[in-house]
Amino acid sequence: MAIQPIRIFGDPVLRLAAQPVTVFDKELRTLVRDLTETMKDAPGSGLAAPQIGVSLRVFTYHVDGVVGHLVNPRLDLTEEEQEGPEGCLSLPGLTFDCKRAYGVVAKGFNEYGDPVTIEGTQLLARCIQHETDHLDGIIFIDRLDREQRKAALRAVREAEWAGDSAPQVKVSPHSTFGRAL
Repeated sequence: MAIQPIRIFGDPVLRLAAQPVTVFDKELRTLVRDLTETMKDAPGSGLAAPQIGVSLRVFTYHVDGVVGHLVNPRLDLTEEEQEGPEGCLSLPGLTFDCKRAYGVVAKGFNEYGDPVTIEGTQLLARCIQHETDHLDGIIFIDRLDREQRKAALRAVREAEWAGDSAPQVKVSPHSTFGRAL
């Protein structure tokens, strides 16, 4: 297990749709452990694989003392909504109120390929939606209304980490394109 550097807003990998996991192997289990350790060290409530530069549909979460992960998530959302503070490890120190579904039923797989269903409301629902957005190249400030988004982008420009050079993203020359085997 290793704590990985978290990619910061502006890094191109955060805007790419992640690839579905097709092979559930030791490499995937190592990724899940690295995500979990990195999330806990940050500390954060969730962390998606693209946030550590891996373009696979995997995320971890740590909400209300429960630590878990989900591979290839599919979400069913409630019509009821909630609005509340949301932050992101890729936008350190910034928090804005964001509207999300109040509840979620998330279906996917664990690191071994076994089917998993996670049901949650409030913070767990917010976390699952936030991390699934990362897998689709969406960052929570994309979901803010126009005025809030302008304020968020202004805060990003003024943040002490703004302008840090983003790590270079390289395309793998191998036929798997960096996906787990």
